[in-house]
Amino acid sequence: MRIVIFGLTVSSSWGNGHATIWRGLCRALGRNGHEVVFFEKDVPYYSSHRDLTNPPEYKLRLYQGWSDVEKASERALEESDCAIVTSYCPDARVAADIVLDSATFKIFYDLDTPVTLNRLKREGEVEYIPTYGLSPFDLVLSYTGGKALQELKRQLGAHRVAPLYGSVDPNVHSRVPAEFRFHSDFSYLGTYAEDRQSQLHELFLNPAKRLSDKKFCIAGAQYPSDFPWSSNIFFVRHLPPPEHPAFYSSSRLTLNITRQAMAAMGFCPSGRLFEAAACGTPIVSDYWEGLESFFTPGKEILIARSAQDAIAAIRLEEDELRRVALASQERALTEHSADRRAAELIALIEASA
Repeated sequence: MRIVIFGLTVSSSWGNGHATIWRGLCRALGRNGHEVVFFEKDVPYYSSHRDLTNPPEYKLRLYQGWSDVEKASERALEESDCAIVTSYCPDARVAADIVLDSATFKIFYDLDTPVTLNRLKREGEVEYIPTYGLSPFDLVLSYTGGKALQELKRQLGAHRVAPLYGSVDPNVHSRVPAEFRFHSDFSYLGTYAEDRQSQLHELFLNPAKRLSDKKFCIAGAQYPSDFPWSSNIFFVRHLPPPEHPAFYSSSRLTLNITRQAMAAMGFCPSGRLFEAAACGTPIVSDYWEGLESFFTPGKEILIARSAQDAIAAIRLEEDELRRVALASQERALTEHSADRRAAELIALIEASA
């Protein structure tokens, strides 16, 4: 199958969660004989932090302005079986127009559905959603399941909707030797977000203050200068994907926190959940509806609703943490791999075409 994608970015993992998702999916699609072309606008804040330029399994087409790539995108669509326009694509509206004018199978993939729906309610429109909504697309995919799927129908006119959740590429994320610079008793990997701050404070910063003998580590971009660090919290500024396995493998335990808009919708697994699990690191997570559809609480993942819950997890014996880690690793590699998601995508397309 020949697939054309108009997305936010696959070339830079800086400050976004899209790149890692697409890298895994596109690699898996390429490995399984599908041809993929990814069109990405070459914006300064990603070009200055670019960590992928020439992927072997698929084609990356960077462009400065839409006029530079308009003809090439039209030719690609003429030769394609399927085209995908994504949330936060800088040229999503114009890309949607030419996709909908083509004869290919047409998909809109919202990797940020709760954010989209919240902005739509608050502002009346969202710049990456066509003014005519999503009704003309053959299929609308959502990174978030549950009630978000019905809201895409109700608010944006989508006809056929389905979840396409995050995944992990085991060729990239696996257990590796620990590195001293990342060693911690409790870690957190994530870009700073205001709507995660209250949970980060409760589940990470408060335990750090109360467990002064333990080492805590945060890795991510965009943390403000007035972030409330304590002496036992170490900071790693922006961690590129190739270093994620070493980070997780050096963490005795790691924390997952979900953005408020996504947690409110439920069925919203972060790709970091699957990455950490594939690396054999036990996970502590906030709770949201549907989490048990991905990992079994108490068996494959530890749930924390308070600082005390997080502290209790940190104090667990090594044997118990190892049991949880192995169980989540097996689940991730069996049910949440990039190959599995790529197969789900192809099945969804074939079932609708």
